[in-house]
Amino acid sequence: MTPKRLEPERPRRRPALSPSRAGDFKVCPLLYRFRAVDRLPEQRSPAQVRGIVVHAVLERLFGLDPPLRVPSRAHTLLAEVAAELAEDDRALLGDLAGAAALVDAYFAMEDPRRLRPEACEVFLEVELDSGVGLRGYVDRLDVSPEGDVRIVDYKTGSAPREVFEARALFQLKFYALVLLRARGVLPRQLRLMYLADGQSLTHSPTRGELERFERTLVALWAAILRAAPTGDFRPNPGRMCGWCSHRAVCPAFGGTPPDYPGWPDDPDAPP
Repeated sequence: MTPKRLEPERPRRRPALSPSRAGDFKVCPLLYRFRAVDRLPEQRSPAQVRGIVVHAVLERLFGLDPPLRVPSRAHTLLAEVAAELAEDDRALLGDLAGAAALVDAYFAMEDPRRLRPEACEVFLEVELDSGVGLRGYVDRLDVSPEGDVRIVDYKTGSAPREVFEARALFQLKFYALVLLRARGVLPRQLRLMYLADGQSLTHSPTRGELERFERTLVALWAAILRAAPTGDFRPNPGRMCGWCSHRAVCPAFGGTPPDYPGWPDDPDAPP
């Protein structure tokens, strides 16, 4: 099975918010347009490919019977996943040492033989009462015997400084809101596992907190829709520009964006 995040893109869906695209718009509305509307191609980085591979290894690890979830088997899975990559992605990944170190770091943080996740790499989707659609993939959903739900996300980088923790938790609050609105379930805990330094960031959301977060997402979507008819998604130059793949077509760097293809709001588009 090809790692999901290296598979060809799914058919274009009706416009909705994902954690990544919501984050793009907050950082730079034009970046959101390039990724969500124009769908301009981007060159992956070695770190991105390494992260995708490690996620695929952990997903497959939890597909095994619990006694088989040991480091040696995980390294076998790593070799299998790497062998399935396209040639360009294999070149970016290079040798397996970096990915192997992250897999080993995972085992230092928890024992997967003791866990019984409800699902791994699960696609969640809901439409809020406001009409805003939310969707995205959750790395892992854990459910305790008492029914408590924990959302777990793996990060192959290092834990953020305390001042940036709220930004780091944005993605998991997004998924917590989807679960609350889709299933009526308030997750007991959100957990970010930073494999590069073996640190974890945990948070227990409240219903009121997620209701406030929902209002933030509704306002964000309203801002997107205001720009949608004309394509007036403006650049917001900042420190993240150094990592952007689209500076050649960004007005902030003297470039010219492609013609606006129009907002993909076709009611007959595939769901």
